[in-house]
Order: sequence, then C-alpha cells, then structure tokens
Amino acid sequence: MNTLAIPFFATDAVWNAMIQFGIIAVGLLAGNIVRTKVPFMQKSLIPSALIGGALILVFKAIYSDLLGWEDLIDKRSMEIITYHALGLGFVALALKNNKVESKSSTMKVIETGTLTASTYIIQGIVGLLVTIPLFYFGKHIFYAAGLLLPMGYGQGPGQALNFGTIYMDRAAEQGIDFPGKDFGLSIAAMGFIIGCVVGVIYLNILKKKGKIKISEIQEKQMNKLSDYESENEIPDTESVDKLSIQFGLVLFTYLLVYLFNHCLQSFDLGNFGEKTLMPLMWGFNFLLGTLFGIMIKGIIKVLRKRQLMKREYINNYLLNRISGFFFDIMIVAGTAAINFSEFKGFALPYILVCTLGAIATFWFVLKVCKHLYPNYIYEGFFSMFGMLTGTASNGMILLREIDPKFETPAANNLVLQSLPAVALGFPVLLLVSLAPQGFNQAIITLGILIVVFVLFNLFLFRKKLFQKKQ
Repeated sequence: MNTLAIPFFATDAVWNAMIQFGIIAVGLLAGNIVRTKVPFMQKSLIPSALIGGALILVFKAIYSDLLGWEDLIDKRSMEIITYHALGLGFVALALKNNKVESKSSTMKVIETGTLTASTYIIQGIVGLLVTIPLFYFGKHIFYAAGLLLPMGYGQGPGQALNFGTIYMDRAAEQGIDFPGKDFGLSIAAMGFIIGCVVGVIYLNILKKKGKIKISEIQEKQMNKLSDYESENEIPDTESVDKLSIQFGLVLFTYLLVYLFNHCLQSFDLGNFGEKTLMPLMWGFNFLLGTLFGIMIKGIIKVLRKRQLMKREYINNYLLNRISGFFFDIMIVAGTAAINFSEFKGFALPYILVCTLGAIATFWFVLKVCKHLYPNYIYEGFFSMFGMLTGTASNGMILLREIDPKFETPAANNLVLQSLPAVALGFPVLLLVSLAPQGFNQAIITLGILIVVFVLFNLFLFRKKLFQKKQ
C-alpha cells in the first residue's frame, strides 16, 4: 500500500520550532493582558514577559497532569531560544549609535560600574556561603551552585541558563545530581519578582514617610519624529525595508560570534581548552556579540567618514525595538523552560540563596547609593536595584515612578555604566568557571571574591575613608 509522501516543511520536526514560538507568543500576549487588566499586577510592575512565562508554567503543569500532553512545550527548544535571544539582544544594543546627553561625570560612571561589579561579587559570596556548607554537611547540593545567584539576579535568564548548563555538566562529571539549568532559571525568575515586588513595597514605605513622591505615569507613546530617524538615514522607500537592514546587521554580527568560536574550537586547546575555555566562550555569546557589534559599528563609522558609505544604515529606534523583542522572548522562554519536577530536594538551598541574596543586594546597593549619590539617593537606588535583580528595563521602570522625566543623572548612570562594569566584572566572571572544578577550587574562588570585594569597596568609599584619616 502506497503512503502519501509528506513534504519536509510539513514534518513534525520542522513545525515543532514554529509551535514553540507560537506558545511563547501566546504567553507574552496573555501576560500583557493580565499585566494591563489586573490592578494588582499593574501596581507590582512585574514585566508582562515574566507573567507570560509563569502562565505557561501553570498551563504546563495542568496539561501534563490532566491532559497528558507531555511533549507540547519542548524544554530543550525553550532553552535554545533563551540562549540565542540573550546574544541577539546584546548585539542589537551594541550596534546602536549611543548619543546620550550625559549628566554624569566620567568618574561617577566608573563608580556606578564598580557598584554593579561589586554587587555581582557580594551575590556570589552570599551564594557560596550557603551552598558550600550545605554540600559539606551532606545536603546534596552542588557546592558551586551559589554562584548561579549573580548569574540569575545580576545577569538574567540567559546567563543563568548558560552557566547552569556548565555547572550541571561539571557536577555530573563528579557524580553529583544537580539540575543546574532549572536552578539557575528559577533564581532568575525569582530575581524579577524580588526586584519588582520589593521595589514597589519600598517605594510605598518611602512615600508614607514623605521621603519621595510617586508620579502617576500613563503608559503612552512618547516618541518624537527624531527618535525614529536621523539625518541621512536610508529612506523608508528603499527596495529593502529599513527593519530588514537592522535585522540583517544583527544576524550577521551574531554569525561572526559562531564563526569565531567555531574557528577557536578547531585548534588543539588541550584539556583546559575543552573543559574550561570553550564552554566559557560559548557561554559568553552575549559578550562576544557585544564586542563584534562594537566592531561592526566602528567599521560603518569609518566607511561613512571616508564617504564610502553615503547613508546611515543604523537606526537606534529600530535596534531598541529589536533588543526589547529578544529580551521579552528570552524572559518568556527562560521561565517556561523551568522544570520543577527535577527540582525536588533543592527547596532549602533555593530559598536560602534567593532570600539571603535579596537581602544582601538590597542592603549593599542602598548603602553604596547613599554614599555615591547624596543628591538623588533613591533615584540611584531604584534604578540599580531593579537592574541588579532583573534587567536594565526593570531599573528604568522603577526609576520612572519617582523620576518620570529622568531629570536626575540616575538614568544616565544606568546606561553608561555597562562598559566599566564589563571591564571590572569580566575577571570575576572567569572565576565562575573555576569554582565548579572541585570543592577546593570553590573555596579558593570564595576567598578571591572576598578580597576583590574589599578592594572594590575601598575604591567606592575612598573619599570617606581618607577624610576620616585626615
């Protein structure tokens, strides 16, 4: 009996990818409806993307238990989408022509970057202080798992997934069962909740004390014509759409990330290269994407300066929208990828890491902001606390509650601090790959983090310390 041939584009394997994107789209749209229609959710400032991911988690629990649809939401596909969405989002941001009218001095930007890197460090210290003793006293948690706290809180779902995967593999090599991906993604999801809910609660406490005034902000379109296009840009009537050009630049830049890592991997790097360097390089896809994005942007500037390129091909507004799109996708997919069935037995470490991490982050950021920003303490605090538990957009959302027109330098500090933060934080991130190699290496990493944290704080509080001595 002859069977009807099915075209390759109609096979389940091909349609599965489209189904996963469709599920993410439904979750994002549903999350936006809940965010805009439910007053409690609107006041909580929780991002629509996180609500959408949570709704998918609830739906996943219902259909798997009641309906038996085990394979509808593919965990592996959601993880892949999260990983690439992180890199593509950072590429789009890196390609932008940054034309920020800075209200911040160069030193204040460096200090803000140091605050960011220091917060990553204190989150790592707190995490290790929880997981190392729990492992030592037989609680069966991977000793280096605490370092997923700064990845989840400070970096977001993409990096939590990247390093969660690396830690899971390292734990498996040592005979330890540790669901690193789910642990990291769960921390990232909790970070968004902590940043928004705790941020809103503290906003209202300060309002009742009369220390701040919360502004009523209507969510409306506030873009001007100059935000959409600048002088000498390619016209909308070109044979190729302007948005297509932006996506082309982003995807081409991201292709360079793959080619670079692929070429690097072709060399004989030995045991260190195979087990440490290459997983780290693939995990730092967002950082490599940022570097290649800056390089492409620099080449375009040189071509325009030499009149070899007549038109401006980079559009900041569209690149902002592209990065926002990828980050929303990343949050929904990262949350939907969590599998709590593999999370049993790790409730105590998870609660301790998330709770103590939130307390340490809140206390440290507030203490430093009081010192660095005496004229705009709370504007500085809410922008940085939101970012260091979620993303930069969360920091901006909280900041708009008390500084809707961005009249203080807080918004500029948040935007401009990324370069010094990466420069200061990159050596620290290298330690993240050292800790899972062995229990002693985790102890050494903890010691180095404490030393670096002290040095960074000597820089942040240098004026206060020196004045006391005088």
